[in-house]
Amino acid sequence: MIAEFKKLLGPENVLTETEDILPYAYDGTPALWHMPRAVVFPQKTEQIAAILEYATEKNIPIVPRGSGTGLSGGSLPLLTGDSVVLCLGQMNRLLELDTQNLTVLVEAGMTTQELFNIASNASLFYPPDPGSMKTSSIGGNIAENAGGLRGLKYGVTRNYVMGLEVVLPTGKILWTGSKCVKDVAGFSLRDIFVGSEGLLGIITKALLRLVPPPQARKTMLAVFKEMDAAAQTVSDIIAASIIPCTLEFLDKTTIACVESYSHIGLPLDCEAVLLMETDGHSAVVSEEAEKMCQIAKKNGCQDVRVAADSSEADQLSEGRRVSLSALARVSPTTILEDITVPRSELAKMVRFIQQTADKYQLKVGIFGHFGDGNLHPTFLTDEKNKDEMERVDRAFSEIFEETLRCGGTVTGEHGVGVAKKKVLPDALGFEALQIMRFMKKSLDPKGILNPGKMFDL
Repeated sequence: MIAEFKKLLGPENVLTETEDILPYAYDGTPALWHMPRAVVFPQKTEQIAAILEYATEKNIPIVPRGSGTGLSGGSLPLLTGDSVVLCLGQMNRLLELDTQNLTVLVEAGMTTQELFNIASNASLFYPPDPGSMKTSSIGGNIAENAGGLRGLKYGVTRNYVMGLEVVLPTGKILWTGSKCVKDVAGFSLRDIFVGSEGLLGIITKALLRLVPPPQARKTMLAVFKEMDAAAQTVSDIIAASIIPCTLEFLDKTTIACVESYSHIGLPLDCEAVLLMETDGHSAVVSEEAEKMCQIAKKNGCQDVRVAADSSEADQLSEGRRVSLSALARVSPTTILEDITVPRSELAKMVRFIQQTADKYQLKVGIFGHFGDGNLHPTFLTDEKNKDEMERVDRAFSEIFEETLRCGGTVTGEHGVGVAKKKVLPDALGFEALQIMRFMKKSLDPKGILNPGKMFDL
């Protein structure tokens, strides 16, 4: 196998030594790692097709990987000693920028930040902005259907995918989609691969939709003594027919960690802060910003800080983006999860998470996208402490159960991978899982692509 891959890709693009492949035993998921047999770096689609055709023939497990920033264990080589990690990092070229049709065609290994910059330099806008956008890859974003801070107004990655090139497990190359805004010819095969987590095919190229950039934006930070008041503010803003670009939330623990980490002047004597941002036409932005400030004050917020300029706005937004990094400094292990509930259940869910942490004597920080109900409960622990890790596991089990009772879902943007595999049956039900298994078997009859993820065959 190794000789075949070296012949196909060149020896320099096949790693087999322990010290070389060790970084690919991990992704962004804490407390999980598995060593692959080898790591390969293709430069073009035809090489991936040849690899998959060979792998299907020889029953070799292939694990697709972008930048390894995933938080559900989606790119871990679970079959230790047998799996081959196929890394698309070297396939990162811009193939076409079509300003007439507002589309861009890129290879899957391009980072989200680079794509954003390409669009910006052409006076266009690519809205999806996962927290790891500086390093995460477009292929990974699509495979996980990544969200981000702007998801409330602009949607998630799926909303910007117009076409995909995908290599199927058999080695066949599929193109699905087009530049047409309207295209309903046949099944929407493109959508099958968005969020498929590398189980159905390897995404190699993406045709993405761009939009005109907003003319103006205004960023505000509202401070609250009570969590319920922050949640009510979110509900009232949406009820007022305002859809902010960003409506983010930090709890008291996260605020303290972020301020210690970034020193941006966050208040430490409050229970919650809301990062609120509106964008669009300058007149509309001014009107919406004023209304949001009034709504926050009506709900008893202690203070509203309005960013004076774009530099201060970026600073406030960065404070939210570094939440995970700030929390990670506190304890050796940071277990971050990802749940979504209806907005009406936000305050109740935050209180439940805090009570569950107290019940199991654990330290938790909570942040997330309050505008779309997406919460990230983050336990600060130490994976070497087996008793504490068991308590973390029990706490998350109760949190997932309560999430489903509230009409929520067990993942809003991080995906299933390994981390949510055991709770997926409760979230989806038997029939939905059976259909997913059928699709997997149809496209990947030998089960070589990303085995062990999401569900068992």
